[in-house]
Amino acid sequence: MPRILYVAYHFPPIGGGGVQRNAKFVRYLPEFGYEPVVVTGPGGATDRWTPSDESLNADVPAGTEVHRLPGPEPQISGGIRAALERRLMLPAPFVRWWQEGAEAVGGPAGHDCDLVYGSLVPYETAAPVARVAAKLHKPWVADLQDPWALDEMWLYPSGLHRRVDLRRMRQLLGRADAVVMNTPEAVERVRKAFPELRSRLVVSIPNGFDSADFNGDPTPRADGKFRIVHTGYLHTDTGLRTRQVAGFRKLLGGRYLPADLYTRSHVFLLEGLRQAVQEDPSLADTVEVVLAGVATETDRRIAAGAAVEVRMPGYVSHGETVDLLRTGDLLFLPMHDLADGTRAGLVPGKTYEYLAARRPILAAVPDGDARDLLAAAGNAFLCRPPDSAAMARIVAQEVERWRRGDPPAVPDAEVLARYERRHLTEELAGVFDGLLGR
Repeated sequence: MPRILYVAYHFPPIGGGGVQRNAKFVRYLPEFGYEPVVVTGPGGATDRWTPSDESLNADVPAGTEVHRLPGPEPQISGGIRAALERRLMLPAPFVRWWQEGAEAVGGPAGHDCDLVYGSLVPYETAAPVARVAAKLHKPWVADLQDPWALDEMWLYPSGLHRRVDLRRMRQLLGRADAVVMNTPEAVERVRKAFPELRSRLVVSIPNGFDSADFNGDPTPRADGKFRIVHTGYLHTDTGLRTRQVAGFRKLLGGRYLPADLYTRSHVFLLEGLRQAVQEDPSLADTVEVVLAGVATETDRRIAAGAAVEVRMPGYVSHGETVDLLRTGDLLFLPMHDLADGTRAGLVPGKTYEYLAARRPILAAVPDGDARDLLAAAGNAFLCRPPDSAAMARIVAQEVERWRRGDPPAVPDAEVLARYERRHLTEELAGVFDGLLGR
């Protein structure tokens, strides 16, 4: 069986959507003829973006060869130091540690591997993976997840900073034998920005869901509440900051596209619920909102003023997240706002598990792949990201359905099947097959 050197910082016991992508690929690749050899960090990070989730270790098959960089890993820079690193484009201590360690550990670990795979979050992973592949004389695959310098959510200090990073992106992807993106729109962006890559294999393999995670019955509920659920990160603080300096940022030109990140939060939903309660005061005691995920003080302050009960349990394990989704009466999916007709390059990873939960979805999303997918699935109520009035109408409509006891909308089975983790892993194995001539 061919062996794949699988370099990924985001790997159990770290939690989060990107971790699930890597863990599930590692879990199912052997079914399609490939043995992964993992190079990752020590797994002890606990900052906002890398919460611990020991339960995800169960996704890694027993006997999987996992090489961990020696710890402790440097703390993520903050405050003035982080600002200087960004503005002067200096590698942070964490980046230097990860790059040097991934190369030092990856070289020996991959001595008998047939191909090198790099999960490029952080994007600085590309450089050591390219060097390891060159030393081993093996092809390598770059999996970007999000589209790096072509990501409308990514904020650079200036247009110069973005151009420098775009050049680095071009150089490193130009050394890869295949490039994997998360969405069809991201593939189009890469091909347009880097025409020379059109002769290379550039494909979209999205995030997805594992049907095994949705086996069994969800926890029974008898609380009499209409539950709205959101899982994952809220971008309230970043959205507020970017709104406050929107004119200055536009002048500096440090973004791929102008985007309002504030809508990727609970703010507009809570405003919609305030409007709905004004129309029907009974909703104040009927509706509850559960926001599961690492929250900031700003997130909590805004939630404290809501017209309905809001629960914020913090980060919960992946299994608990799935249970929350399956017991929700309406799943809230907010995204950043873009000008009408401008397609987003991202699909939030939670989208696929929302669909797999087979519950109605309130999707406040711009044009793009996420909107197209949800429209095709058929169980989502779509509105623009800042449209609180539309959210109020959708919630009132769904509460009325719930009160009548009518069954909820469910996703189209054929659409859902495209995003099962085994199927997506088979697509990735097909990329490997092509490069290795199998």
